[in-house]
Amino acid sequence: MNRLDVNRLNVTWAVLIALAIATVLVPCLVPRALFANAVLLALAAVKGRRIVLDYLDLRAAPALWRGLMSAWIVILVLFAWLASAAVALV
Repeated sequence: MNRLDVNRLNVTWAVLIALAIATVLVPCLVPRALFANAVLLALAAVKGRRIVLDYLDLRAAPALWRGLMSAWIVILVLFAWLASAAVALV
């Protein structure tokens, strides 16, 4: 592992910590539940993408694999948001 990879992992680690703190603060700062859920899920998608690219080392993988993994994360977030929206609307 070269120096650039170690630096990227350190930056990713710091970003993941900041996003985790933001995830804890969002429910206190956002009054509307549906919007708060959207923000939390967006933060989760960003965290998932950073983990996939840097810790699973798909940044160097072919574009097809990166696209498939990103699409999988987006689909999971959309289903989770739709489920929370359905519960909120009932």
